[in-house]
This record gives sequence, structure tokens and C-alpha cells, in this order.
Amino acid sequence: MKKIVVTLLVLLGGIASSNAQEISKNAIGIRTGGGSGFGTEISYQRDLGANNRLELDLGYESGKHFDGFKATGIYQWIWNLEGSVNWYAGAGGGLGSSNLDADFPGRERFNNDSETFFFAAGQVGIDYHFDIPLLLSLDIRPEFNFGDFRDGNDLNIALGIRYQF
Repeated sequence: MKKIVVTLLVLLGGIASSNAQEISKNAIGIRTGGGSGFGTEISYQRDLGANNRLELDLGYESGKHFDGFKATGIYQWIWNLEGSVNWYAGAGGGLGSSNLDADFPGRERFNNDSETFFFAAGQVGIDYHFDIPLLLSLDIRPEFNFGDFRDGNDLNIALGIRYQF
């Protein structure tokens, strides 16, 4: 995973010298990566102004002994690095539901097989806008979970591919 992240950062840095373009109001696609499990999210971004946007994600996460759904909303501030390369930072949160497998180690301390949890999140990333309506992003999202099973911190690293319109 570390090699993939480094390769993508080098690739994004190498193509940063291209000309700037106007960023679309909307982008939809997938954000895939994970923290404690591998997750995929349907991701929608909406520009709220020249330097701000809202990202809404609905995802599925699967781990060795659990799976679940998660909805996330992040308000982002955007800064242009050079040309079509931006970096962004944001804050938000969300709500999720996890289902535990019967053979989950230490399961006896949980009352039921599932739980609903909420979380606070931050996000820092870099994105590149191609000349075609394609947006590629790489970000890190620390999450602070509040629940029985999902209690504590999680670090989510993901690659996003979105169609701009």
C-alpha cells in the first residue's frame, strides 16, 4: 500500500505542470481504500464557492470479522498548488452501522451482533483535474468513532476517481 501511495504522489507531482482549467460544480464517482477494513464509497462532491466544497460519501466496509455501511459528510477548503493540482483539508462526520461475525474474537463483551455508531472526521488530500472531465484524488481521513464495537480512532487512506459535470 505504501508503494502505491508514493507512486501516486510522484505521478500527481509529475503532471502538475499542465495548464489550469475550470473546476466543475459537481463530481461523482468512487472513493476506495480503508482503515480497519477495506472500504468502497460512492462519492459526490458539490462546489459551494470558489474555494469550498461539500463531499458526501456512502460506503460499504468489510473487515475480517465484521462488515458495515457508513454515510459521511465533509466540508472542504481547497487551495491551488499549481495548474490543475489542488490540495484540500476538511472536517465533518457521519453515521454508520456495523455487523459482527459470530466468530469475532472478544465478541462476548458486546450485547448484540450489530451496532449503530457516529463519528467525527477530518480530511487532508490532493487532487488532480484532467483536461477530460475526470478528477483523481488521494486523501487521508482520520475518524474518531463513538460506539461499542467502533469506539476509538481509525485512519482511512483512499484513492478517489470521479466524473466531473
